[in-house]
Amino acid sequence: MTVHELSRTDARRIAVRAQLLDSVRPDGLSDLVRGLTLLQIDPVAAVAPNADLVAWSRLGSPYAPTELRAELDKRTLLELQAMIRPVEDLALYRAEMAEWPERGTPSSWREYHRTWVAANDACRRDILDRLGAEGPLPSRDLPDTCAQPWRSSGWSNNRNVTKLLELMVQRGEIAVAGRTGGDRLWDLADRVYPDVPPIPVEEALRIRDERRLSALGIARARGPECPVEPADVGEAGEPAVVEGVRGKWRVDPAQLGRPFEGRAALLSPFDRLVHDRKRTSELFEFDYQLEMYKPAAKRRWGYFALPILYGDGLVGKLDATADRRTGALRVDAVHQDVPFTEPMSAEIGHEIEDLARWLGLELALPA
Repeated sequence: MTVHELSRTDARRIAVRAQLLDSVRPDGLSDLVRGLTLLQIDPVAAVAPNADLVAWSRLGSPYAPTELRAELDKRTLLELQAMIRPVEDLALYRAEMAEWPERGTPSSWREYHRTWVAANDACRRDILDRLGAEGPLPSRDLPDTCAQPWRSSGWSNNRNVTKLLELMVQRGEIAVAGRTGGDRLWDLADRVYPDVPPIPVEEALRIRDERRLSALGIARARGPECPVEPADVGEAGEPAVVEGVRGKWRVDPAQLGRPFEGRAALLSPFDRLVHDRKRTSELFEFDYQLEMYKPAAKRRWGYFALPILYGDGLVGKLDATADRRTGALRVDAVHQDVPFTEPMSAEIGHEIEDLARWLGLELALPA
């Protein structure tokens, strides 16, 4: 098979267009989620919840967060392991659920998950009984009768019910049925998921790789282990090399040779265009870290700086915070990685104004 030879500009344009961030905006939320394959849920909302911010970046101010809630309520979209996915994609995960412990997790963790769930089988059954009788319920209303506590060096240490619920989702026993405030409501999977025949695991993994590549445009065949959603795509697509970048890539052939017209966009730090920081550095030569975990004095760009896209380049970061108390979108800085031309400044400024308008906040620019 021919190895496609791409310039960095070619690769960037493929990535931007695949992520629906070029000048051709998606027709609506359903079109958007099917094109991206997922919207990541994250509790940090310094500007807006991640799923909504990603949708706004592509759809603009016509998008309303109530649309996402309505699609989840109708279950045309489903929440699965902190990702919102099209309901039809569930068939790509059901066979893997039946084979639990999960693939893609280091074998030592798979064994720990298996033995820990087995040790707490009585608690698992208590949860299933309670949900069967009273669900949907938040986790605080579910019994913690675990005989063996969950041990971790992170935040989940001794969060027995939370961890058991996550593993029961992976087993296909329970599902997120909705939310009240920020709390997930849990129910039996059979009450939430449609009755669809599962696609065999190997075929499902191949299709998932193909859909991921379609959404990314260009990606590595192999990469580091990633929880929930990998950054690599296996043998999907066709081989490619990128001028000035080591190693081989996989490219979606449907993206090759297409015209490109870009625009300005403000991105969530969790946006899939920049989520793989190594790929972002290799293709866009863009230095970026989410700095909310750093002490304020050590931040270069801000607590929740939004990467700024212009055309096929990542050109800066917007340090902004939605201050609901004062009713303002407070902009502390616009960091320019490259000098902004007048057209760039005007178009990026328009996006910042649109963000404030969409949030229903006054725009407070630095003095």
